[in-house]
Amino acid sequence: MEKEDPLERLERLEREKQEKRNSGGLRSTMFVLIGVAAVLAVLLAVVWIQKSSLIRDLNVEKQDLTEQIQELQLDYENLSSDYDSINCQLDSSREEISQLVERIKKTDATNRAKMRQYEKELGTLRSIMRGYIVQIDSLNNLNHQLTLQAAAAKKEAAESRRQNEKLTAQVDNLSNKVAAGSVIKARGVKVEAYNASDKVTDRSSRVVRLLVNMSLVENDLAKKGPVRVFVIVTDPSGNVLDDGTGATFLYGGQTVGATASREVDYEGSEVELSIYVNNIPSFTKGVYRVEAYTSQSRLGEAELLLR
Repeated sequence: MEKEDPLERLERLEREKQEKRNSGGLRSTMFVLIGVAAVLAVLLAVVWIQKSSLIRDLNVEKQDLTEQIQELQLDYENLSSDYDSINCQLDSSREEISQLVERIKKTDATNRAKMRQYEKELGTLRSIMRGYIVQIDSLNNLNHQLTLQAAAAKKEAAESRRQNEKLTAQVDNLSNKVAAGSVIKARGVKVEAYNASDKVTDRSSRVVRLLVNMSLVENDLAKKGPVRVFVIVTDPSGNVLDDGTGATFLYGGQTVGATASREVDYEGSEVELSIYVNNIPSFTKGVYRVEAYTSQSRLGEAELLLR
């Protein structure tokens, strides 16, 4: 075997040593790179996990916000009033919340600025709704009070009307009583027959006139002044005697023919009066009937039997 030159041997050993150093450095570098890669992988994994968790949380928040808005939308749908002005405002708010629901559905959960804006809008719509509820309750309470007041006023009006009707009935009753009490009345109505010698007789062939006597009784309520008294005399056949004066009066809305009449001055005190029935051609046997009247009342009646 040929001996290796010492210089060559040294050079070879130096090369081998250098190669070993180079090989060891490469392995170290490779191990470092592998370590760095592993760390980066871990970091990327942590970041991905955190991002996934954040996105999941944001989606949960978005879903919760969406549900809150939809619940508020249902509350708005169930809210109603009897007032046109409030209903018009409610319709506007319902449209606004409907648009908010659509916008949040189309917005990505990671858009934090939009989510915060929607939360503020939700809070505003809730405040507006509370205002509607307070306003509706206030108006309902006022309407209830007005209804109670109207019912009380109606009841009071009905009671007043009843009292008025009662009072009117009492007044009418009193008026009727006063009217009835103010009517002139008479007493002692009687009729007698007289002959030509101005003596009382009951012989029909001798009678030349009749005399009706009566007294108008005292009555302070009666109208004072001239009063005309009418007498209607009917013969036994029921015919009304006519003394030729053509006396008539209005009684009960009808014109009535009288046999004779006389006017007296009545001042509320008792007045005695006599009315002659003259100018009758002849008298027959039988019962003669006499009725006395004023234009307001029937004073009385009497009968006379002639033989």
